[in-house]
Amino acid sequence: MYGIDETHDASLRSWVDSANEAQTDFPIQNLPIGVFRRAGSQDTFRPGVAIGDQVVDLLAARDAGVLKGEAAEALQGCESGELNRFMAQGRAARLALRHALSAALRSGSPQQAALQPCLLRQADVEHALPCRVGDYTDFYTGIHHATAVGKLFRPDNPLLPNYKWVPIGYHGRSSSLGVSGQVFVRPQGQTKGAGDTPEFGPSKRLDYELEVGAFIGTGNPLGTPVGMEQAEDHLFGLVLLNDWSARDLQAWEYQPLGPFLAKNFASTISPWIVTMEALAPFRAPWTRAEGDPQPLPYLDSPANRRQGAVDMALEVWLRTPAMAAAGQPAERLMQSNFRDAYWSLAQMVAHHSVNGCNLQPGDLLGSGTQSGPEEGQGGSLLELTHGGQKPVRLANGETRTFLADGDTVILRAHCQRDGFRRIGFGDCAGTVLPAGKR
Repeated sequence: MYGIDETHDASLRSWVDSANEAQTDFPIQNLPIGVFRRAGSQDTFRPGVAIGDQVVDLLAARDAGVLKGEAAEALQGCESGELNRFMAQGRAARLALRHALSAALRSGSPQQAALQPCLLRQADVEHALPCRVGDYTDFYTGIHHATAVGKLFRPDNPLLPNYKWVPIGYHGRSSSLGVSGQVFVRPQGQTKGAGDTPEFGPSKRLDYELEVGAFIGTGNPLGTPVGMEQAEDHLFGLVLLNDWSARDLQAWEYQPLGPFLAKNFASTISPWIVTMEALAPFRAPWTRAEGDPQPLPYLDSPANRRQGAVDMALEVWLRTPAMAAAGQPAERLMQSNFRDAYWSLAQMVAHHSVNGCNLQPGDLLGSGTQSGPEEGQGGSLLELTHGGQKPVRLANGETRTFLADGDTVILRAHCQRDGFRRIGFGDCAGTVLPAGKR
């Protein structure tokens, strides 16, 4: 899969001082990519890389001669503020850019003087979606979430028979995807009323879902499946994904065809894509519990069993309007780990394309809600409150069964392993407005 090289060396330090802080999400070993512009401007978005509390303007670095050869050529076609052409070039282009930036940003680099003017403070920029997302598919790989939710409706049989055999997914809506900082109005629609007569109005059971998003890099031609041995070659990198859900709308509408208005109003991603190369030190074996069925041959490979999982700590934080008014920080609600996903990234790609579906650069795959196996590790309020029966009590005395207007939900994640630098993803934040407000 992805090799560990000198860009992962834990002893590397940057002349960008903030990149050397122990708890930064963006040390020189990370170098995630996104698009940005100066906050409040009408400038065209530009490709950039996060380093400490700074952003490297990649086009400026290219124009200054810091990025040359393959690294400079990799950026061709990204001047419009979309990374799709870069993503389509595959691993070689990512490696060329990663190695060039690592060399230019490390302490003692002779390129510091030329690159320094190409940096801006992250506090002074704003982001957009990093690429044109043609299609968005949401999977259901979190077995602990699937089990917990299944118990609410089918206590004696929480998992349906197909769950352990097939990576379940559905096609979502890409037009309502937004980047961290997204503000959206409370959705409205039909909910179950008395008997089988519906009511119409704003959702009363608005929820978040803690997910990981995987961006496709190189695509595959229509009619040509991607095998497990090549599946990770088609992945570009990962983001955090909050797939907001209106649980009451969902309960009324999801049969027989699945989610619709309950899911199409907003989905939020973190702005920086952490590349698959940056994640190489944090891969882990993909395993199945004893007694569970082994995957069908098209979903199996030695490489996937050896390092198909990603050891990635996940967190959900909540900041209510009362907290904000009192100047209080957000409060952490839970923790889990992406390592516990029942299906791997490679299996998601292989299954999605096995019937010849043509994935394209910039397509987004959602992991489904990533809950942990223990009580209190639910990746949604639906789980944490046992379907709304046991409200979550916050430190300031407030309670929540589902989200209130004005609530801000923040997803955070990091990867950590002895012998390597900790890397993170930055915040994935979204705020709920009252129905009808903009």
